[in-house]
Amino acid sequence: MYLFTVFIVALLLTIALIPVVKSMAFRMNIVDVPNSRKVHVLPMPKSGGISIAIGALVPVLLWVPRTGFLSAVLLGSGIIVVAGIIDDIKELGYKPKLAAQVAAALVVIFYGKVAIGSLGNLAPAGFVLTGMLSFGLTLFVIVGVTNAINLSDGLDGLAGGISMLSFVAIAFLAYRSGNTVISIMSVAVIGAIFGFLRFNTHPAVIFMGDAGSQLLGFLSVTFALALTQANTPYSRLLPLLLIGFPILDTLTVMLERIAKGKSPFVADKNHFHHRLMSLGLYHSEAVLVIYILQAIFIAFAFVFRFHSEWLHLLFFVVFAGIIIGGFALAALKGWEFRRGEVFDTVIKGRLRVLKEKKIFIKISFNSLKVGLPLLFFFQVFVPQKLPHYIPAVAGALMVMIIGVRYFKKEYRVMVLRMALYLTIPVLLYFSEIEAADWIRHSWVDLLELNRAGFLMILFAGIVTINLTRRQNGFKITPMDLLVFIVVLVFPHLPSAQCQSIEVGMTVAKALVLFFSYDILIGELRGENTFIELSTLGTLLAVVLTGIL
Repeated sequence: MYLFTVFIVALLLTIALIPVVKSMAFRMNIVDVPNSRKVHVLPMPKSGGISIAIGALVPVLLWVPRTGFLSAVLLGSGIIVVAGIIDDIKELGYKPKLAAQVAAALVVIFYGKVAIGSLGNLAPAGFVLTGMLSFGLTLFVIVGVTNAINLSDGLDGLAGGISMLSFVAIAFLAYRSGNTVISIMSVAVIGAIFGFLRFNTHPAVIFMGDAGSQLLGFLSVTFALALTQANTPYSRLLPLLLIGFPILDTLTVMLERIAKGKSPFVADKNHFHHRLMSLGLYHSEAVLVIYILQAIFIAFAFVFRFHSEWLHLLFFVVFAGIIIGGFALAALKGWEFRRGEVFDTVIKGRLRVLKEKKIFIKISFNSLKVGLPLLFFFQVFVPQKLPHYIPAVAGALMVMIIGVRYFKKEYRVMVLRMALYLTIPVLLYFSEIEAADWIRHSWVDLLELNRAGFLMILFAGIVTINLTRRQNGFKITPMDLLVFIVVLVFPHLPSAQCQSIEVGMTVAKALVLFFSYDILIGELRGENTFIELSTLGTLLAVVLTGIL
């Protein structure tokens, strides 16, 4: 099973579920009502965590080999999500939430065998944590990080974005160490977050709620501990940096509350994202700054993943001191971000002109409109051989498309979709079974170029629906940064097999084409002649291939 397949299935399943859970939120009162501590001004559905959970866990159930660790993660995740949904509906206090987090942690500790047994060279040589010491520390870390991600969910796209960066690093490190289970599960979570951020980037139309933020915290710390406490050369303190910023934010806020004689669980507006906005940064700018800080933590963890635990601890303390000191100095001096003429007038003004002229949507849409039919047409020539009945079916579909175009126009879209949904999986499946000789023996790697084409079409489709949704002026959001990170990373991730390669890759590519054609049909707003003609051309190529 390719990691690409898991990513695409999780991504598109989450996107498909968002409208469903959004509608359900208003019927079940899963709504976030504004108050003095929150930055949104209208009631918002906060059921997005349900779509993240389903989008991430369904591919895991389908393709990850059954182990005690997997069962423990699924059971613990179920506890977290159910308790989170109840909290999103009834606003539970911190005690019931904490009890659910402890229960989920106990499942992965005792059933999944996740435990902190070594502190590396932070402890004397040969020292191993055992018994209650290991249990207590592991429980504290899992519950603590689960809450850290939950508390970081204060701005649109914030918790999802910083968690996504962590999971990208965990997935890569897990693959490099040969841990297929954690790499596949992490990629599934990345796909689900990516799909959710399509709707959660500022201005968000849905929140993930406690069900989503606690799930991301629980999974990130569980995967990180299971990876670094196993038989790997990685530093045992990597989780501290992989989840660095949320941990720092939570520790800072709670220590400040305790120092003021308050309960550490009483909510306030002292998180770093609140402080950034008080300095004059806009919503999306504050999120982007935190993304960058989290990326620095992760970059250090990756570069020095084989080095001393003391080095990791020293970096965390020093970088944390720089961040905290910077905010303290800003508050002391009364600093405020000043928007000069160059930034607001020259840069943003020019970008706004590009938006008004629809330059970006034209590029992405035309890339989709031209590239998608060409990619579909190319698939005809990829298989070494097609069964004899495929050209006959293609011919029948051509007759149906032409017939409804002139005699039953109300069925045009339905028949067009049927032709696409029948033809696409067949061509892709036989392409995966055996590629044609001319492709396999070409002087360039046409198979890799073909796969890259699917990624580019998916990228064009996501950009198109994002730009189409943004009607009120030009916006560069933190989501755009994440798009580039994932698009750059995933083409270079190798495959991880657990079952049938042919079925897995067929599913992934088919979903890309289905998703992209749905976007294209929607954007053309009923003017489907171009799609009909290009589809007829592809079907004709199938027929001619069979005849020749």
